Amino acid sequence: MLAPCVLPLLPIIIGGSIGDGHKWRPYVIAGSLTVSVVVFTLLLKASTLFIAVPESVLKSISAVIIISLGVSSVFPSVWTKAMSLIGFQRKSEEALQAAGERTSVWRDILVGSALGPVFSSCSPTYFLILATVLPVSLAKGTVYLLTYALGLALMLLAIGLLGRKLVSKIAFLADPNGFFRRGLGVLFIIVGVLIFFGIDKKISTYILDRGYFDVTKIETIFFQEKHDSLSLDGAQCTDEFCTNTQKFGGGKQYAMYQEIAKPSGFVNSAPFTLKESIGKEVILLDFMTYSCINCIRTFPYLKAWDEKYRALGLKIVAIHTPEFAFEKKKENVEEAMKKYGLTFPVVLDNDYGTWNAYGNRYWPRKYLIDLDGHIVYDHIGEGQYDETEKKIQELLQERAERLGQNIDITRGTVGVVEENVRTESKETYFGYNRTLGPENGSIDPGNVVVYTKPTRIEPNKVYLVGPWKTEAEYIEAAGPGAEVIFQYEASKIFGVMSPGDKNSVQVLVEKDGKSMPLITVSHEDLFTIGEDETMGEHTIRLIPQTAGFRLFTFTFG
Repeated sequence: MLAPCVLPLLPIIIGGSIGDGHKWRPYVIAGSLTVSVVVFTLLLKASTLFIAVPESVLKSISAVIIISLGVSSVFPSVWTKAMSLIGFQRKSEEALQAAGERTSVWRDILVGSALGPVFSSCSPTYFLILATVLPVSLAKGTVYLLTYALGLALMLLAIGLLGRKLVSKIAFLADPNGFFRRGLGVLFIIVGVLIFFGIDKKISTYILDRGYFDVTKIETIFFQEKHDSLSLDGAQCTDEFCTNTQKFGGGKQYAMYQEIAKPSGFVNSAPFTLKESIGKEVILLDFMTYSCINCIRTFPYLKAWDEKYRALGLKIVAIHTPEFAFEKKKENVEEAMKKYGLTFPVVLDNDYGTWNAYGNRYWPRKYLIDLDGHIVYDHIGEGQYDETEKKIQELLQERAERLGQNIDITRGTVGVVEENVRTESKETYFGYNRTLGPENGSIDPGNVVVYTKPTRIEPNKVYLVGPWKTEAEYIEAAGPGAEVIFQYEASKIFGVMSPGDKNSVQVLVEKDGKSMPLITVSHEDLFTIGEDETMGEHTIRLIPQTAGFRLFTFTFG
């Protein structure tokens, strides 16, 4: 409610609650708003994956409704005639009176419902729910969403009741044909036009950029959660998830493994559970996703460990938790596993069930589970390969002794050369779920914006040229002349890209003013854009040759 995007819409909140009509008007509007925010959000989440209805379409519908209500306030007879045409009023005087009451209720429902798509994106809390909670747990996300919507509605209700009380003290303000009500109608129309053309978002951005009303940090602090519930630090363990063991540290508590939860499918194997391996095998659980460059750099080690230790009792299980919607497709994961030569079991964790069960928030992350089901090793990110392999050997040696096998596990480590990664540039996202937009302009979610070429370039900032449409996870080239400009400091730059609805899209690449090999994007994946032997500062230009090209993120190495 404290978010700046509320300010341009205050006339709708106050104007919809005052004037003639039943005393429940503010409550009907607030209740309709609550339902609208929840329904709109769930529809938006579903449409992103299934029916591809842009958010902007629903916001445009809201704008048309608000404009129509404004017109009816400026010209009260218009609303009455409209209701008569659709059957809400009868010719008889008695029916006319009853219908008038219903008309008032339906008008209030329309006001509240129309504000749902507008208010839903008012704060970082909403985007955190949409982007991080709902994909993990529909039930938990819905609870958070309801709480957000109810809090918003209660604040709006307070404003509406205050405005209604104020107007009741001044009789002429309540006259439905008076200048005040007509003036509010004009404001309705103005606000509707602002919403339709996305100007309300630009006003909010201006307020935030100037620091006049920035409470987003407060909201973000309130929404933060503790994710590492299965930390190996005994002080953070609970009796439900931890047990005492005398191994590996003498009495230290270790979290117990969590079972695979809500799998969407399996690659390289039939369905299975981790429980089947407890007491028989050492498990290396690896959280990854196939377009993540940090995960990809660990693949050679996983492959080598699988080949070296599978017969000795190591079972590698990859939990493939998608970062982007296209990574949920089983055929894409299968193709990626073939590409990298990975033959160990892969669990499709499309609903974030296992990710959530482990309290994870990183790609990649590796857990080692011993014969008793204890998580005795936890490593986040790349690196420490020798340390990880020595822990594997230690657990396999213990397994051999406990199972009565006279085996001496090889102490040497695999001969994979660790890549020396140095970069000053951080991963950069392009979808509106994770970015405020390019440096040389603002975004209008779901709509095409034409950007002008920048006069100067600053490091690690995105610049767009020509027509682009910004969606939740990516930007899409919307016509000729579209290009992306980015200055980075690293030896390599990668891009998660897609041809969209096309079979393939060719992308011209220019680095430091020189033409590079053409990239053919024929599927949804991570592509190498440019690479050098040493780290340095470079400026890259991507120029897609066909509309529909999609860019999700830049990563570096």
